[in-house]
This record gives sequence, structure tokens and C-alpha cells, in this order.
Amino acid sequence: MKRFPKPLHSIPKRGTKKAQEIRSTQSKENEKILPASLSDTLAKIKKDIGHSSDVIIREFSIGSEGKTKLAVIYIDGLADKNLLHQFVLRNLMIDLRETHISESLTQERMFSILKNHSVTTGEINDVSDFATLYETVLDGDSIILLDGISSAFKIGSKGWESRAVEEPTSEQLVRGPKEGFTENIRTNTALIRRRINDVNLVFESTTIGRRSKTDIAITYIKDIANDKIVEEVRSRLNEIDIDAVLESGYIESYIQDETFTPFPTVYNTERPDAVVGGLLEGRVGILVDGTPFVLVVPALFIHFMQSSEDYYQRADISTLIRLLRVGAFLLALLTPAAYIAVTTFHQEMLPTTLLISLTAQREGVPFPALVEALFMEITFEILREAGVRMPRAVGSAISIVGGLVLGQAAVEAGLVSSTMVIVVSLTAISSFVTPKFNMAISVRMLRFAFMLSAATFGLFGIILGLIVLVAHLCSLRSFGVPYLLPFAPFLLKDQKDTIIRFPLWSMKKRPQYASGENKFRNNTEKPAP
Repeated sequence: MKRFPKPLHSIPKRGTKKAQEIRSTQSKENEKILPASLSDTLAKIKKDIGHSSDVIIREFSIGSEGKTKLAVIYIDGLADKNLLHQFVLRNLMIDLRETHISESLTQERMFSILKNHSVTTGEINDVSDFATLYETVLDGDSIILLDGISSAFKIGSKGWESRAVEEPTSEQLVRGPKEGFTENIRTNTALIRRRINDVNLVFESTTIGRRSKTDIAITYIKDIANDKIVEEVRSRLNEIDIDAVLESGYIESYIQDETFTPFPTVYNTERPDAVVGGLLEGRVGILVDGTPFVLVVPALFIHFMQSSEDYYQRADISTLIRLLRVGAFLLALLTPAAYIAVTTFHQEMLPTTLLISLTAQREGVPFPALVEALFMEITFEILREAGVRMPRAVGSAISIVGGLVLGQAAVEAGLVSSTMVIVVSLTAISSFVTPKFNMAISVRMLRFAFMLSAATFGLFGIILGLIVLVAHLCSLRSFGVPYLLPFAPFLLKDQKDTIIRFPLWSMKKRPQYASGENKFRNNTEKPAP
């Protein structure tokens, strides 16, 4: 694993002069070289982190006369205790004593024997200062200290409990892989590596968070990814200076191009095949330890209308489904606004029979169409949020039964018309068609703005809102790439994988905006009988 060109801890941080002085003092204190005396080293360790009950410090002696003192330090729950007992402590406390190592050996020679012959684990590195020692222990590895040596060595012993690879819960597919990312970053990198058996696949690692020290990895394919995009990702990650990173959403909020927009400009997914598909197009993945959601950049508007399953079906089926998604997107955005505009300002657009039916339904409703729509939309949003937050066994029942009961009761009470219930239900169902949850939330927010615009100016307000919306979308960027590519600016060669998906054999080249040196992804000709 490579490191970023500029490790995070070496970048100057913003803040007050006093805060910088405090951080500088703490850094100098922790960067002290380990003393040769084991008792002095343990005294400082116990003072700094020994007050925590999960910090285990095991002291013992080795050698034929038992005069050489050793100490093993690890965190209970983070380190693999079975590994430590079988391959470290047993070797040091029993096997090494039975070999009758002479006490006449120098401490340096004894340290070399311990490091190179006694410990049979895979990862062993030298540690010479307290900062590295603390970081190693708190990361789940173990430290072995030898009396008389101003150095220690680290043993790779991470072994905390983690969730197994399961089917993704937020992106269900009818056809496709059933594996999803987990909260363990090593498991996630392995899931990607399994699918791309290529020496050009790169994982670059660093840590973000002064207190959490969260592992972050960016991944890309060297000869496919655009070097400028990769460098921009590195630069934005290196500028982050916060206390902790608890989820990839923290990273997303710091690296996105535009904050004040309802539209997501960073793609997130818990499907390894979706990340691999992005890497093969030249995009860059960002993995965060502790979350199953991986970020992929740059993210364009059209990416949120696509699903991994589109590439596992025939081209005509995938095209139909994508057209259906775009239609559902427009329905979810404009249906309530169109109803308000037509019933309030443009009744002449309706057939006479339909107009009479709507008028009869609204005869006993005391509220205007806008208040009626707002009441129903807000009620449904409350039901949807309640269904998500409640226990899974009763959540779906509450949302479905609650919607039916409240809708029927509202109509019978004369608060809303039955047509409004149909409009709101169609809008809600259409919002679930969008593959990505964060894009569906954007539609839910914009829907209210269009409803207010329609109630004020009618259809002219809806058209004005669409003009403002398209202008806003054209102004957005995702890591410097226009958000509406390949529609604006229009790229004819990239139209084969947008709303209409061409057969895989016809998509010879990768998208122009992201690809680097290697622009061709297949040389297969059209199948022939």
C-alpha cells in the first residue's frame, strides 16, 4: 500500500495560533524517542494510556536465568488474542526459555533474535518513538519492548469482530452479484481486488482525523484513470483536518465541489461491482474504514439514473428501464405542481367531463389546492420517515397501513379530495424508482419549491423553475467535470451509455471526461451467426 505524496500529519493546518502551539507541544511530547529502560517506558505508557482498562501490558522475563525483561502491549478487543497467545507469548515465555538463550548476549543481539527468529507472525516493523507506539497499539497491533533497547517492534495482530460479507441492503438487484462491502476496509479492498486482477490497480492509503485516525484509501487503475482527477482527489483529502471521521459522509461533505445544492456530486455505493465499473471508466474510488459505503468520483447527473443491473441485462431492456427511471424522476418532481397549476389557473386545459368531476370532488374541501397538496405531501413524508426509523418488523406495516388509513380518513372528512390522494401516491411511488437514495431526497426537496412556484404563477412558474433548475445543474461540477456531461457540453461519442444504452460490444471507448492513456475497453466485433 502506498502513502499519499503528502501525509496528512505533515500538512500545515488552519486554526488559531494558540491551538497550533498546543498541537505542536503535544506532537513534540509524543515524538520522544523511547528510552532504553523498560521501566521508564512502561511508566510513561501507563501514564498516557494505562488508565484505560482495555489496555493490556504483559510483563515477563526470558533467558536461561530469567533476567532479561520483556513487555507486550495490546488493546483487548482490537488485537487477536489467539494469535498473540499461540505465536507470540508462547514462543517468548516457553519456547524461548527452553532454548536456554545465554544472558551474555548483548541486548542488540537479543533484540535481533526476538525479531527475526522468535515471533512467527507476518508483519513486523521497528518502532522508535512514543507517537508511533501509541498509534500502533490503538490501531489493533501489538508492541514488544525489550529492556535495555531504545526501540521496540510492532506485530501485526489486528483481530476485532467484523460483519461478514452480505447482500447490500440499499441497492437490491434482480440479477447480479449479491456481495456488498462491509465496515472493514481490508475486506473491501479485497472485494475490489478479486474483480480486477491487474497490476495497474492501485490502493493509496492515509489516515484522516486527529483523534479517530481513520484509515482512508483511494483506488484507481493507473493507465485508465485521468491523472488530473487522481491528483485532485489527493489534494482535497490532504486538506481535511478534523477530529474524527465516523462515516464516508464526513469525507463527502469536505471534498464535494458545491455545498449549497440539493443534488449529490459524489457517488456512494455499497456494491463492489458498481465501484469496479467506475474504476474501469477511469473514475476514482475512496474507501473509508468503518463504513460499507464507498465514494466514487467524479459523479455526473446521469450516473444517479443508472444501476449495476443495467449492464447485466440486454441493451433494449436496460434502455427501457432507464427511460422509465427518467420518466419517474419527472413525475416525482412535477406531478403535484402540475395538478396545482391546472386546477388553480388553467382549468380550460382539462376536458369538460374531468373538470366537472374534479370540481365535484373539491366542492366540500375547505382549502386551496396548494394547502391540500402540502398537507398530503408532508403527511406522507412523516409516514415514510417513521417507517424507516421504526423496527423492521413493524416499519413497513406502519407506513403502508398508515398511508391507507390516513388517506381514506382525510377524504371522508372532507380535508382533501380523492384525486389529491392519487396524485400524492403516484408521486411517492415514482420517487422510489430512482436507484440512488440521495438523488431521490433531492427530488423530494425540490418538489415543494415547484409546488409553491405553481401556486404563484401556474404553468409559467413551473417552466421558470425548470429553467432555473437546468441552469443550476449546468453550473455544477464534480471534481472539475461538468455535472451534465455528456449532455451539456454535448459529447456525441459518449451518448452510448446515457439514457439509451448501446450493446456492450459497441461501446469501444471509455468516457472522454475521465479516461487517461488507455481509452479502449474492448475490441470485440458485433456477434454474427
